[in-house]
Parts: sequence; C-alpha cells; structure tokens
Amino acid sequence: MTQPPEAHPPEPRPHDAAIARDIAARRDDLVALTQALIRIPTLNPPGDCYLEICEMLGERLARSGFTTELLRATGTPGDSDSHPRWNLVARREGGRPGPCVHFNGHHDVVEVGHGWTRDPFGGQVEGDRIYGRGSADMKGGLAAAVIAAEAFLSLCPDFGGAIEISATADEETGGYGGVAWLAERGYFSPDRVSHVIIPEPLGKDRICLGHRGVWWAEIETKGRIAHGSMPFLGDSAIRHMGAVLAEMEATLFPALATRRTAMPVVPEGARTPTLNINAIHGGEPEPPEGSTALPAPVVPDRARIIIDRRWLIEEALAEVKAEVAAVMDRVQARRPGFRWSMRDLFEVAPVMTDRAAPVVTTTAAAIERVLGRQPGYIVSPGTYDQKHIDRIGRMQNCIAYGPGHLELAHQPDEWVGIADMEDSARVMAMVLADLLA
Repeated sequence: MTQPPEAHPPEPRPHDAAIARDIAARRDDLVALTQALIRIPTLNPPGDCYLEICEMLGERLARSGFTTELLRATGTPGDSDSHPRWNLVARREGGRPGPCVHFNGHHDVVEVGHGWTRDPFGGQVEGDRIYGRGSADMKGGLAAAVIAAEAFLSLCPDFGGAIEISATADEETGGYGGVAWLAERGYFSPDRVSHVIIPEPLGKDRICLGHRGVWWAEIETKGRIAHGSMPFLGDSAIRHMGAVLAEMEATLFPALATRRTAMPVVPEGARTPTLNINAIHGGEPEPPEGSTALPAPVVPDRARIIIDRRWLIEEALAEVKAEVAAVMDRVQARRPGFRWSMRDLFEVAPVMTDRAAPVVTTTAAAIERVLGRQPGYIVSPGTYDQKHIDRIGRMQNCIAYGPGHLELAHQPDEWVGIADMEDSARVMAMVLADLLA
C-alpha cells in the first residue's frame, strides 16, 4: 500500500471560519433534523416507513436545489408491496465542471430489543445527547451530511462539480435493496462519482478505510424421527449438532484466536478472525406467543445453525470454508450415522482504501483543521455498504467517516452526541470546499 506523505500541520483554508460559523448557526436545525429522522421508525426487518423517510429527505433537499430520485429496488430480498425497498438519490449540479462528492447513508434501523429507558423513537434530547434507535447508526451521520451540504451551498453557490446525497435501504441486512441495487445501475460508477463518504458512526476523529470480510452459512445436521419415549429408535439431529458445537469449541475457536491481521481493525478483539453462532434451530417449531399447547414427544430429525464468520485480508475464503468443513468431517469420523450439509448464504471480501486516496487525505486534513489533531485510521469489524461501492461500483475512493460511537450501535438507549455531529458536519463541509470550491 502506498504510504502517505509526511504530515505537516495544515494551514487554514479560506472558507474554514465561515463554515464553522454557519454550522454553529445550524445547530438547532441539525438537532431537529436528527430527531425527525429518528421519529420515522424504519425498522428492518421488515422494512417499515422507507418511502416516508425518503420523501421527507427528498422534499428538504429539493428546497436546496437538489434534483431527487425516488427509486424502488423491485425484486430485491425483502421487497414486497407491503414493504417496498425505497431509496433516495439527490444531486445538485455546480456552476462549472468538476468532481462529484457523494454522501451515502442508510435509513434503515435494527429492531429495538429490550432494556430501553427512553422512547426508542422519541428523539429525546438530554444534555449533549440525542437518544433513539438509529441515532448513532446512522441517522445522526446522515443529518450531519445534509447540514454540511446545505452550509457549503450557502457559502459556495457557484461551486464546480456536483454533490450527491443518498438515503438507502437495507444496509442492516446486507444492502442488497439499497446500495448494491444502485451500484448495479451505475449510481456509484467512477464515471458518475469521484469521492464517496459514508457517515457511519466510527468517530469524528477517525477515518474508516474499510472492513473485514464476512461469510454466512447454514449448517444442517440430519437425524431420524422417532417417538420421544423410544429415542433409541431414532437419531437425534440436535445431539449431532451438539457434537459439532463441541468440536468448534475444542478446535476451531482456539485456532482462530492465534491469528492476527495487519489491518487496523477496531476494537482490538476484532483483529483476529471471529465466528459467531448467529442462530440455532432444531426439533419442533416454536409455538406462537401465548399458546398453551404442549410439545409432542418426537426425536428431532433436523437441526440447523447459522454461522457468521468474519475473515481477514490475509485469509483466503476457500480456506475459511474448508476449515469449517474439516470440523464437520472430524465429527462425522467419530459419530455413526452422522449426516450433514452446508449452504452458503452470502460472502463479502475484505475492503481497504489506500491511505493516499484523495478522499482520505482531504478528509484527514479537514479533521486536523477542525480538531487540532491528526485522525486515526481504522478498519471496521463488520461490513457496511462500502463493500458494494467497491465490488460492484468499482469505486475505490471511498471511506466511512461520521459522528457517533460504534459500540452504541444496536444497543438499548442508543445515542449520538450533538457536538460530535457539529464537528463532523464541519469536517464534511470543509471536504466539499476543498474538493469543489
């Protein structure tokens, strides 16, 4: 990888002071916009309120001169007439030719879960924090990007090039009804877009260059059904799966713990490859909530687990899969009648943008001018929509940069800091000024 030139303290740029004043004056608007986004409960699954949030943002951006497109990703996973996968792409052309800077944010949020002490969709403000599901991940970042663009346009209406802002669907479930679908249609092509910033909650003083790889698979063990009072006449698929899990604990997890990547992944524990047993199913289906029916006595003939394997740039995907298959083979060698199958669900290769890429160096300089210190450079433990921009769009000049703490994502009482959003908005507006003004 190319090493960036030796860093020197950046000189203030002509628009820096004006941008700082303008963003500060928009603080209440930034808070209100973030609250408005949180109050639209775009839960995924199933994919609620996607059109509502796209229309709200589209109407706002149209008032700033953006041309907007509402785009339904028909036929993608989860898309239906009851839960259509809507996306917004807004573009503002400048007064002369130049590059295009694109801010991409997903509008969907995960389930609420338990343990909240505040309304998950209330957008409650306490001190410097705005609480709500999606506040950090990533409606606060999306709001900061909108405010940054509006501030820049008020100061530099005759800029060169173009600004794009997209609000996209389904990042939390893979992004196939959002960025992937748009990338397949050329919306992230280098012929259209020059620089991409995704305001995910990685911290206002850090630039995220990419992410680890991911492989999801379903593993099934097979047995034979029989009466529960005579289990010796059947073959329990759940017991077989228990042996699989025991073998993973004994051999696979310790092996993964010995490896380490040179990628600057955070947090520290994610610098090794990881395996999560995401779900386990076996035997009779769960009865509906509130049912008083008792289970029937049967030996389960099927058991399934979903595995989530995060892999490193130093690993090969074929070897990752072979390692899990070897676990199954070892169990099969010890257990009479053991039968199994494995099915790929999806896979994504690791991605890491070069630190010398223009969007990286420009954002780094803006961070240093705003915060007075050089940024950290990190890689995310989990994937996000950069995977589609890189793999499908062939756009390598892409980073994640935005307000919020990754550790708060998907947690009860999720929050985003208002000061962090302001600082990030200043950085993003300065990036626009440095690249387009």
